[in-house]
Amino acid sequence: MRVQARDFRSQHPVEIFVEDGKIAEIKEIESTETLPIIAPGLFDLQINGYGGTWFSDEKLTVEKCLEALRAHYQYGITHLFPTLITNSYEALENGFAVIRKACERETWANRMVLGCHLEGPYIATEDGPRGAHPLDQVRACDWDEVQRLQAASGNRIRLLTLAPESPGAPQFISNCVNNGIAISIGHTAANTEQIEAAVAAGATLSTHLGNGAHGTLRRHPNYIWDQLGEPKLTASIISDGHHLPASVVRSFYFAKGKEGIVLTCDASGLAGCDPGVHDYHGAKFEVLESGKVVIAGQSQFLAGSGVQTDVCIATMIEMTGCSLADAWDMATINPARISHVECAKLEVGKPADFVLFEHDLANAKLHVQQTVADGEVVFGSF
Repeated sequence: MRVQARDFRSQHPVEIFVEDGKIAEIKEIESTETLPIIAPGLFDLQINGYGGTWFSDEKLTVEKCLEALRAHYQYGITHLFPTLITNSYEALENGFAVIRKACERETWANRMVLGCHLEGPYIATEDGPRGAHPLDQVRACDWDEVQRLQAASGNRIRLLTLAPESPGAPQFISNCVNNGIAISIGHTAANTEQIEAAVAAGATLSTHLGNGAHGTLRRHPNYIWDQLGEPKLTASIISDGHHLPASVVRSFYFAKGKEGIVLTCDASGLAGCDPGVHDYHGAKFEVLESGKVVIAGQSQFLAGSGVQTDVCIATMIEMTGCSLADAWDMATINPARISHVECAKLEVGKPADFVLFEHDLANAKLHVQQTVADGEVVFGSF
């Protein structure tokens, strides 16, 4: 395979040769053609499902799981963490077991799934911080439960979101970190001391900072300021244009810097669904015409996102003025560093996982033309 495109960092035309699924050569060329941009495949560490399929659903099947995973190639996503949210032990065990079976069945799925993210169930019980997570399934930290879920996943749980105020959190965090599970703070109403204790125990990330929070907070201190001001915490943010206003995104970006931000779409299982009301787990959610996903009848309460990481990159650039290269790093290198996995890279000898696209700067959109994973065209055509 031979590809001519503009490098996402330099914008200079390059020619890339792919052999046996790996990048064999990259060389700069001169070209007067209008070439697409080429960049490494995206990696999102928080994706809950797609097209009506939720990874945390007790009725998840291998076929549905594979269908939901494959759909992400069209958005330039070559790697992701299927994310399972607060649910019963039985539902979580089934979800992780099905993901394991899907990865064992299909090599491409095993390469796409760099790990899994358990978001909850050890989170705040309060309305606001709890978000759309079901109250009746919120529980205290349980290391034995996580070990059993890890076994069901085939040792794929690499990230866990919890509230530092959850009973037993500090020791639980230490157990997770010592066993290869990164800890993120999220869906929390923790005080300053509880957040400090979580960081001291090994927490390194904030899950969708600024969301999963009370509608009204004391001016200071509060759990958003405490996390934003903690240099040991990287901040994941949902820069989809719905979850955070531009002023907040800019403030987080300027506070943390380009290396301290992780972009995630936090796509719900309703991403890719038609507008309207949808049932899930006895609750009703609504996909609005704008693509926003909310609790039905309560448009101020978000329930994940309806878009993917490509939209978050374009919107991040529009909101902050950061470069395409920096935004791309926030959706590849940064999440990989936090979760201790290897993402796609445009380097000789690395797997050929990349995306070709046009950047419509005026309309803040990326138009994905082709996605290549392991040297195979998985979306679009050459």
